[in-house]
Amino acid sequence: MDSALALILLCSLLDSVLPKSIKGVLSSTQTQGESEDYYSTIMNENKECRILLIQGDIAIKISRSSSNGLWKKSTDGKVYVPYKIGNEYNSDEVTAIVSAMNIYSTLTCIQFTPQTSENDFISISSSDGCWSYIGMQGGAQEVSIQKGGCVTQGIILHELNHAIGFAHEHCRNDRDNYVEIMYRYISPGDVINFDKMETNNIGLMYDYLSIMHYAPWMFSNTTGKNTIVPTPNPNVPIGMGSLLTNLDIAKINKLYGCDFCSSVSITPSGTITSPNYQNAQCVWLIQTPSGQVSMKFNAFAIQSSSDCTSNYIRIYDGPSRSSTVLLDKECGMNIPPPVISSTNQMLVEFISDNSQTGSGFTASYNTVPCGGTFYTLLRKITSPGYPNSYPPNMNCGYTITAPPNMKISLTVTNFFLEVSSTCSYDRLEVYDGDSVNAPLLDKWCGIKYFLTTSSTGPLMFLRFYSDNSVQETGFLATYQFSLLP
Repeated sequence: MDSALALILLCSLLDSVLPKSIKGVLSSTQTQGESEDYYSTIMNENKECRILLIQGDIAIKISRSSSNGLWKKSTDGKVYVPYKIGNEYNSDEVTAIVSAMNIYSTLTCIQFTPQTSENDFISISSSDGCWSYIGMQGGAQEVSIQKGGCVTQGIILHELNHAIGFAHEHCRNDRDNYVEIMYRYISPGDVINFDKMETNNIGLMYDYLSIMHYAPWMFSNTTGKNTIVPTPNPNVPIGMGSLLTNLDIAKINKLYGCDFCSSVSITPSGTITSPNYQNAQCVWLIQTPSGQVSMKFNAFAIQSSSDCTSNYIRIYDGPSRSSTVLLDKECGMNIPPPVISSTNQMLVEFISDNSQTGSGFTASYNTVPCGGTFYTLLRKITSPGYPNSYPPNMNCGYTITAPPNMKISLTVTNFFLEVSSTCSYDRLEVYDGDSVNAPLLDKWCGIKYFLTTSSTGPLMFLRFYSDNSVQETGFLATYQFSLLP
């Protein structure tokens, strides 16, 4: 790649002799569905930072040994970025950091790998804020992910994106075509944070929702007044979320010259369709604003092979291939049962070989407040909030799928729902199939101490209802598989 092109999105500061590092502070207590004000956290966390920062989270280094700021591309087409995580993090924090890294390996050619003997690597530590250098600097390159406030998916992705070569979206040289900077609300000492850079934008559009975009109020000196206003429509939402956007992904893959089939959906509902070509390796990452993801297949015709090794679809309960598998290697003509994730994230993977004969699949997804999909043993099924009281007005579906030659035995050990002689209020229904259209096996309500029922085949569907009046502690159930007679 041409060295000038290699610098395209490194967004080097106007003083090009000062290679930059980026530092950001993000909020620590976001929960699913809340407005994710990451830049507030970044700014708060970086108040005591001893590193020289610009634009709120970009650190400056006097020199660097990297010739063009890009990490090297391997002969296999992937870009391996070695990393080392400090010992100060607990297991949950390490999991959060690695999970964010795995999103890159799922959606792009960037592969974060544990550092062994490599001289150039990123060193992730809980320093004094959230920050990172831009692009490869050479040697042990620090990325600060401070314990607590910075250890969230959106912040980690933001700082890692700095480390692989990207700066803030609003500093693009064409930004005036997309946003207006309201200098009257910016103090003189903060104006530098809005300087445009000489950038090559590789023919890709401005991204208002980029993981690298400033929030609209950044560095405002007037309460209630924004410093960045979209044009021509000032109502266009801007500011980083908790996930890479499709344009973020496209920029990464184009910068590093990678051909990758991946897509992100952040809407409450939508449809995905397999590509109509051979040798496909595609992924769709779905992240709904809240709740859980429920997916059903509308059409399914994937070429059959032994154990579905050549052509298949696989669904993960999370944002990467390291997440728990919900649906493992489905192929053929039979439509799989509906799938529900345990969080607001789901990953769909489609693989085809060079002799594709099936027409592929079409699936639709929507947001549900509860429910689940169960394919493996040793898992528990509970009502929402268990052992605390379940919320009112719930309508939850749980699908259990056993291997083809087996049946399902359900055991409910704890059961406390609203009492009703007809079970017309709060209730748990069990169906002998994959939906409420299957034969009803049992319907329970009130207080029970031990309940059991069995399917006649490999599918069982549970539906839990609650109304708006009485809420109890709900239920706890387990299940097992056994051979059909």
